[in-house]
Amino acid sequence: MTPSGYSFIAGSQVSGTAGTLTPRAGASGETLEPEHGLVSVEQVEQAARAAAEAFGAYRATSPEQRAALLEAMAATLEADGDDIVASAVAESGLPQARVTGELGRTTGQLRLFARVVRQGDHRGVRLDPALPDRTPLPRPDLRLQMVPLGPVAVFGASNFPLAFSVAGGDTASALAAGCPVVVKGHEAHPGTGELVARALTSAVADSGLPGGVFSYILGGIEAGQALVASPHITAVGFTGSRRGGLALVATAASRPVPIPVYAEMSAVNPVVVLPGALGDPAALATAYVGSLTQGSGQFCTNPGLLFLPTGEAGDAFVEAAAAAVAQASGQTMLTEGIASAYEKGAAGLRDTAGVEVLAQGSAGGAGAPAPQLLQVGTDAVDDAWDAVTEEVFGSSGVIVRYADTAALARRLARIDGQLTATLHLDADDDTDVEAARELLPVLEDRVGRILVGGWPTGVEVCDAMVHGGPYPATSDSRTTSVGSLAIERFQRPVCYQNLPAALMPQALADDNPWGLTRRIDGTLHLAPSQGVTHR
Repeated sequence: MTPSGYSFIAGSQVSGTAGTLTPRAGASGETLEPEHGLVSVEQVEQAARAAAEAFGAYRATSPEQRAALLEAMAATLEADGDDIVASAVAESGLPQARVTGELGRTTGQLRLFARVVRQGDHRGVRLDPALPDRTPLPRPDLRLQMVPLGPVAVFGASNFPLAFSVAGGDTASALAAGCPVVVKGHEAHPGTGELVARALTSAVADSGLPGGVFSYILGGIEAGQALVASPHITAVGFTGSRRGGLALVATAASRPVPIPVYAEMSAVNPVVVLPGALGDPAALATAYVGSLTQGSGQFCTNPGLLFLPTGEAGDAFVEAAAAAVAQASGQTMLTEGIASAYEKGAAGLRDTAGVEVLAQGSAGGAGAPAPQLLQVGTDAVDDAWDAVTEEVFGSSGVIVRYADTAALARRLARIDGQLTATLHLDADDDTDVEAARELLPVLEDRVGRILVGGWPTGVEVCDAMVHGGPYPATSDSRTTSVGSLAIERFQRPVCYQNLPAALMPQALADDNPWGLTRRIDGTLHLAPSQGVTHR
């Protein structure tokens, strides 16, 4: 199966009528076949309207029906996996092993949300039965459940052609919540987007659900803005640049009926090295550079800022890290635009007063710029602060030296919202532990995930994961785009008072036909398959 250049609207293959896009190979920049049609604003509205028309039927599906759809999507992607992987490798320049693993993560996310749907905790069911004899006033019968918002617009990411794209976490969690999805594919990998969309469209058709449950459109900036502006869209999921995310936030806020935009945007993901962690500075430095340069640094959680103690052990870390970066070669970046933006940002850092260039690696050819490592001293950090704390998307790292914990805490308190923060410490060193205890509240206010040891460039897909953080890392710090909690972005609570049994939603019915975990009169009753009642 090969791409044909189409979009998919409500189960039908359509040709875009607003021009064409010629895809390019990530590694060589050569053009790829075929050309892809770009959808018009009218076609965007057609897709959004179809999603709205499908919403009633889709929101009424049982947990089993919804879970079965997600599992069917995963199975269809696996059946078409060889073609999807080949297309993603060609368009992105990423190695086959990386893309194959990403496909597994994508299907794993779909199956994770199938489990979430069957378990049903996301519905947040609460029942407070009537107390007619209560004094001084009786209590009515009150029942609450979370309901889906409605059609969701999802924007595919450039750096993950599968896991954060057409069938990625935003799509999986929105479908799990009961929301039809319209995906705007990323122009960097249109062929891959089409193949994935074809698989998902097939799964929807086989399920017997309305075609409008899933649509895929390929278009430019105007199409994206039109999608967010459509009155049929009720929420947006986005992964990309701060500029792009904020443009969508502005459009969503200016609508007659504003809607939430869950945009994951930019971060430098600070790493804090405490003195006790420098027992083997060379080994720690090598691991740091490995994370910094992995995938050409094109990860949302790339460790772009590292705080390091002054002193001999810190100096040894700097020497080893500089040597490792000097030996590193640039890897092909995802697009020419991303490579150009990296080179511009990296040069801006090098030209910042007070910033010292420790090392530059070698370029790996066109579109594969050199990695770099920079350092700013304790005396210059204040003047250089804005520059060194702004994300440069790629393999560019800045080391900030600090003299003591108090100075470090002051620096961390100035950092904007981030996706992650990492602490390297010796858990048996009382001084390190006390310093970490002082720093944790500061970091909790600024990041979505705190790591101890390791490096932030791996995001596990599981129930406890948070891939989010305060602005400007995301547009809404209260949630996550990875992990089962992501489903809550696309729901809202509804309370039913004195609703007759004949009208009662299945999730709230007295006999609990779906076997959900529910809180009844303040007591948590686990689903029959999960165990006994707990208070």
